Amino acid sequence: MSAWPEVTTAKSENRHEIKLAGAAISKRISESGLDKGIFQLTNINLLNISDTCLSAIPDDISRLVNLQSLLLFGNKITDFNKNITSLKKLKVLDLSRNQLKSIPESLNEMKELASINFSNNEIEEMPKFNDFPSLLTMDLSYNKLKSFLDLENAVLLHLTDLKMKGNAIEELPSYIARSLPSLKNFDIGDNQLKTVPGEVANMAKLKEINLKGNKFTDKRFMKLVDQCRTKQILDYVRDHCPKVDQSQPAAKGKGKKGKKEEPTPEETECDLCHSMNILHVEDDTQRVKIIESQVASVRPYILCCIVNDLSFDDASFKKFIQLQTKLHDTVCDKRNVATIATHDLSKIAPGDLVYTAKAPAALKLTPLSRLRPYSGEQLFQQLTAEAEALRKEKKRNVYSGIHKYLYLLEGKPVYPCLQDASGKVISFPPITNSEDTKMSQESKSMLVEVTSHTSLGACKTVMNKLLQECLLLGIGPQEPGAAYHTLTVQQVKVVDLEGNLKNVYPSRTDCVFEGSNIKVVRSNKK
Repeated sequence: MSAWPEVTTAKSENRHEIKLAGAAISKRISESGLDKGIFQLTNINLLNISDTCLSAIPDDISRLVNLQSLLLFGNKITDFNKNITSLKKLKVLDLSRNQLKSIPESLNEMKELASINFSNNEIEEMPKFNDFPSLLTMDLSYNKLKSFLDLENAVLLHLTDLKMKGNAIEELPSYIARSLPSLKNFDIGDNQLKTVPGEVANMAKLKEINLKGNKFTDKRFMKLVDQCRTKQILDYVRDHCPKVDQSQPAAKGKGKKGKKEEPTPEETECDLCHSMNILHVEDDTQRVKIIESQVASVRPYILCCIVNDLSFDDASFKKFIQLQTKLHDTVCDKRNVATIATHDLSKIAPGDLVYTAKAPAALKLTPLSRLRPYSGEQLFQQLTAEAEALRKEKKRNVYSGIHKYLYLLEGKPVYPCLQDASGKVISFPPITNSEDTKMSQESKSMLVEVTSHTSLGACKTVMNKLLQECLLLGIGPQEPGAAYHTLTVQQVKVVDLEGNLKNVYPSRTDCVFEGSNIKVVRSNKK
């Protein structure tokens, strides 16, 4: 069989995406099958074979080791080939509008997945879910599911959108609120639900819930579901639907006069939980001034905070460094979404910091683990040369360390940077921060900085996760042998050059750890 022109072109031009869709492709598949040359394109990161007569996924799919998006929607696929789950870099998996009947347990091995779409298939049961640290959206609508997902021991901290409309689900589990702490949009319409557990009202971030088309025995609730918005529905659930798990605390609301309800003794008890103390910003707290006109085109979003009273030992400091590497690979999506930098606060000049962007030749800093200052241009050239030398030495196109992030700056006319009050550059995201402000085991306070070119929300997700993990590491003050840890976080404002507030972190909506044994205390500095 002669090679398909799309495959030949992708190979000759070293393309990273290939799309094969529609009637013409379907005809080729029916006559002679897929071109096996597709699976020799090991550099591609997106493969789209859609709306064809394709009925099976070849085992050779496992050869596409750099694939990040696999779009196989609108075909005739009946079996989920387990070789898909060997694609460790895959972020987007779309097998919607096929004829799948089951999904293997090995789906849990795909830790990088951010989006799953199995809608419009014939799936009768999903595997038990484990740890999906990057998963944001999942669509299982219009299948033949009779049971809700088994999420009891799952880690789905960032799942915001879940669609399960048009199945035959009869019951929602009581642990749903603690298993899905970040869920914002939940579509469970057109199922066979008769009741809703009261725990649903504890889903603090839920913005939209669709319960229409179910078989609720409470006729008043059924009418409410058809006519009212999410807030009214959740209020009714809170007041009228019994909780299955009586150990779950009720969601905190406001009283009739708009005042917050007094916490129960159990809620104020902090001896049996970790504690994050958030101090309100004060006049003498360092601010970050953002020059929006400079950073808008390269990396417009930044959040900062200060962590005080640090207490490292050899083991905890090593874990702290490893944590940042892990978060850069997971929630930061290999620095594509956001970048973390931590600085020893005592090594930063007093006064406000400035977040701006400079021409590559004008930006100067001493990078981490380097002995002399470089300009941004020199550092980029040096790292590029090192990467090329490593490539030749290892004889493969795999880079390590900061070399693998160079492409994020390639061709940019200006580079983002954070300066202290003296004008010294202390951070050059997304590549490195300064050796001059490097954290050490002796550091007692640190400035934490998260930047992104995508959104402020991405910064918040990363910062929340970082602080939560720092608390659990036990790098704050604690009594010898204590089982629970404390972390003290100082708010930091980001303002424009006129002093107008752009953001403050952590705000009241940040660091909300529903369903965990973490208590957050917000107070004025003493």
